[in-house]
Amino acid sequence: MSTSVAFAVHRLGLSEPGDLDSLRSVPVEAPVAIEYNGIGYAVMMATPDDLEAYAVGLTLGEGLADRAADIENVDIHQAGGGWIVRITLSAARMEPVLARARTRVSESGCGLCGMDNIDEVLRPLPPVTVRIATSRAAIASALAALPDHQPLARATGAVHAAAFCAPDGAILHACEDVGRHNALDKLVGTLALAGIDPASGFILLSARCSYELVEKTVRAGCPMLVTISAPTSLAVERATAAGLTLVALARADSALLLNDPHGSIA
Repeated sequence: MSTSVAFAVHRLGLSEPGDLDSLRSVPVEAPVAIEYNGIGYAVMMATPDDLEAYAVGLTLGEGLADRAADIENVDIHQAGGGWIVRITLSAARMEPVLARARTRVSESGCGLCGMDNIDEVLRPLPPVTVRIATSRAAIASALAALPDHQPLARATGAVHAAAFCAPDGAILHACEDVGRHNALDKLVGTLALAGIDPASGFILLSARCSYELVEKTVRAGCPMLVTISAPTSLAVERATAAGLTLVALARADSALLLNDPHGSIA
């Protein structure tokens, strides 16, 4: 399926003189309806590729399944101007779906699907008990390599990336989406489908570090999250409480180490 569309545009000269007619690639954004056992759960705005991985990652990230094997089937259908993703869970896994099911349109997967009170939003996360040994050189290497794993970003300049990196900084998998949460869900789903343990490396995001991204990383079982942009206060608090190593504002020249309980970074 296509992930970008070309539009005719007219460049206006502002500080630089000269107008220009050209074609510009923009990322595809489409409504993706999520159903569990025929029950509507949410409608997300997403880039409609890697939807099986997205379904798996979203299900794990929402705590509706503990592992990919809990998901019995994923059917994907194009419908009208969007897509329908039908996920089959065992009857034993449906109680939280039924408790939180509703039809909702959102800008992107936000990690708050169906939650209606503060206590539920701030419920304790499972502690991060695994650790990896990595280095600032590995973080720098992953940052430098990330653009090579962002073909849609190169074409459009309008999507986020989530990458899974080995401890030495080598990027093993990367996913892109118009929503930063969607990109991370796709990555978690990709790792689950490939049988790769997220505990064996770290996650790198081309996004602001919101608390939902911290929670998705912790629930995936990954011990370390690196983001290119700044964190929110709740992201730092949740990472600290869960024992997640958190690095933000990671740039070529420096990065902020906000939490490293296991001394993972040399």
